[in-house]
Amino acid sequence: MYYNQSCMRQRQAAAQEAEKGQQYGNRPAFNRSMQRAAVNIYKTANSYEMLVFAPGRIREHFHLDVNGQELSVSYTPPEGFPRPEWVLREYSRGGFKRSFTLDESIDKNAITAKYADGVLQVSLPLLAEKQSLKKEIVIQ
Repeated sequence: MYYNQSCMRQRQAAAQEAEKGQQYGNRPAFNRSMQRAAVNIYKTANSYEMLVFAPGRIREHFHLDVNGQELSVSYTPPEGFPRPEWVLREYSRGGFKRSFTLDESIDKNAITAKYADGVLQVSLPLLAEKQSLKKEIVIQ
């Protein structure tokens, strides 16, 4: 499973827009959206496990979508979300979208997700026939 390289193109495009003066506050747009959902991915014997750190979000506003080999994880905040006049703001609960390229070994029909304690856990099970066999090779 790989982080989608198209995100780099999105960052570059956002950076170009930021250079033209289209920013959110003092930061370019791409910095804010990419910081809203840190992701850790680890591999087990039977799956890849993705942890999307998104505290303070509402479960029903997450969206996961598989299109071909691309997995998209996004969040859209609810309408009418209060926007106070911030004095100091180090965390944002706004929307985000992250994309990942899936390996052929992942069973796309068996992907599951759950949101608990501020973490969206996405389980990406491996296909049984595609799981790599660990085999010791004897040197002659």
